[in-house]
Amino acid sequence: MTLLTSDIGTDDVDSAAFGERLAWALKDANLPTILAVLTHITGNWSYLQDQFAPGPMRGPGDHDDAGLPEESQEKLRAVAHRVILDHLRGNLPHAPAPAPEKLAEILGVVVGDAVPADTAGLLAEELGTADRQPAPLPERSRRDAPHTLIVGTGFSGLAAAIRLEQAGLPFTIIDKNEAVGGTWHENTYPGCGVDTPVHLYSFAFAQRSDWPRYFAGQGEVHRYLVDVAEQHGIRDKVRYGTELESATWDEEAQHWHVTLRRSDGTPQEADFGVVISAVGQFNRPSRPKLPGLDSFTGPVVHTAEWDPDLDLTGMRVAVVGSGASAMQLVPAIRDTAAHVSVFQRSPQWILPNPNAGADVSEQKKFLMEHVPWYLGWYRLRQVWNFGDRMYPILRVDPAWEHPERSVNAANERHRRFLTGYIARQLADRPDLIEASTPSYPPYGKRPLLDHGWFESLTSDNVDLIAESVVEVDRAGVTTTSGHRVEADAIILATGFDAINMLGPMELRGRGGTTLRDAWGADDARAFLGMTVPDFPNFFMLFGPNTNAGHGGSLVMTVEMQVRYVIELLTHMSENGIGSAEVRTEPFERFMAELDQALEGAVWSHPGMTSYYRNDKGRIVTNLPWTNAEYWARTRHVDLDDYALTPRRSTPRTAD
Repeated sequence: MTLLTSDIGTDDVDSAAFGERLAWALKDANLPTILAVLTHITGNWSYLQDQFAPGPMRGPGDHDDAGLPEESQEKLRAVAHRVILDHLRGNLPHAPAPAPEKLAEILGVVVGDAVPADTAGLLAEELGTADRQPAPLPERSRRDAPHTLIVGTGFSGLAAAIRLEQAGLPFTIIDKNEAVGGTWHENTYPGCGVDTPVHLYSFAFAQRSDWPRYFAGQGEVHRYLVDVAEQHGIRDKVRYGTELESATWDEEAQHWHVTLRRSDGTPQEADFGVVISAVGQFNRPSRPKLPGLDSFTGPVVHTAEWDPDLDLTGMRVAVVGSGASAMQLVPAIRDTAAHVSVFQRSPQWILPNPNAGADVSEQKKFLMEHVPWYLGWYRLRQVWNFGDRMYPILRVDPAWEHPERSVNAANERHRRFLTGYIARQLADRPDLIEASTPSYPPYGKRPLLDHGWFESLTSDNVDLIAESVVEVDRAGVTTTSGHRVEADAIILATGFDAINMLGPMELRGRGGTTLRDAWGADDARAFLGMTVPDFPNFFMLFGPNTNAGHGGSLVMTVEMQVRYVIELLTHMSENGIGSAEVRTEPFERFMAELDQALEGAVWSHPGMTSYYRNDKGRIVTNLPWTNAEYWARTRHVDLDDYALTPRRSTPRTAD
């Protein structure tokens, strides 16, 4: 596996064979990306103009041909071949890296959209022309740095550990499993994979040039995380099979007294100056309380707790749920099971993408590996196209005349496109169209990727039953209408208990208040999604209201959060600060801004329920701003937001 674009020796690029390979690779290049690369490495903006100016994007996909006529495509490939070879061979002067605002302009041209100037700083960091890596602490400050406990080794935990290591801040990292990877270690159900393009769903600082597929499977993502942990020296530092059971803040000692529990039940107590929760939102399965479920004589398995020994060959399988996991699972098991019955409480909006299930060609892998900035610009187009470009579609227009079905004109266009896609996919099964078409606006719930879902629904051995399961007996399930379906196995594709954040942990802050007391069961609230009054030196990654529901990547969000936390910990270490606690006033001001912004989001639409919202209707999981605005809010710590208490004694080093 290659995690970073490799260096190329002079002998290689000077060879005729390399030139031939480059010409071969360029035949399958993403031409908008090539245009960005040429502009970047030469500083010559004429490549973006006139005969090479990209045409408008046509639907989903990578827009590989840039909308150019064939003659212009061939000329662009020839120009790119010459310029890239000259650049690699040192025959062209190196242009200075484009300023962030220029990156936004280049990106705007190659995606055919106006990219706001306030996105520039985020783009520079995602591309790598600006670095998020923290400066290492001086030795004297390292001696005074608080010891941090990181809980979890998914994307969030690994990002925190890597950046703490680079800053020279001491830490201990634990995971309840016996391997790194978090949810990508735990979720192994058939068909499990990402619904975000994987070149985007990966660390900006650890890009992989040889992903085999555009939408990687679970095993590929897990392997990536293992390799990143190995490359950065984190894998061997993890305490595996260890869970945080409780943590109590000791005000006098300025540390958290924690109880850890090993997988064999053995408890261990320790003290840590800082606790970072990196368990995220999707770590505990949501199990429906179905009467009679315990009486079922066949196997019952949740997708998040998949039994690798479960063989569904020849079985009648009842799949409870039709969300993200079901849409990946059903196409993966339909050819194995004798019959699959899918029980759907409500339909989902499903997005087509020509790259779903597609392999990345060897030609594109070559370009990503050997052409400077090709991988970065390919990914940067995804940062915009799958991120903030979608934001206006989700904002409620109070004057919109059809609020029952959409929230603005652009949202209505998406609705027409998606309903047309459903109708085309189910043309041979018109009886399924109504049951498969949501009544709520697009993006009101998490939109899902079509991995062969509609094709599966039209199979002879798959039934879509648009009813909820209300009861289970020894040999089958019964729906709301009293319809009973016999089954040999039940699969609970019912997602995660996302709003019950940090549910298994008991966190007791200043004055003995628990986080559960502060939040209740389902109303998590945190300043910038990371920290809470009365809980000093405690931070969450991918916490409340940090899920970019309009698009993007949780990995991008987590990298912003880690940078913010590291900056605050660095300040504490260098300035003799023993505890940092967000003050009540900025916390309440932030929450008021947050809730007001959420009121104008599509997720507040009354025509649906989702895991985004608690029982009172408040949106607990999602970020109501663009990725660029969240980047601006977390770019630097405003120390006025915090009550900073001087250190009372030398920080203790955890055992």
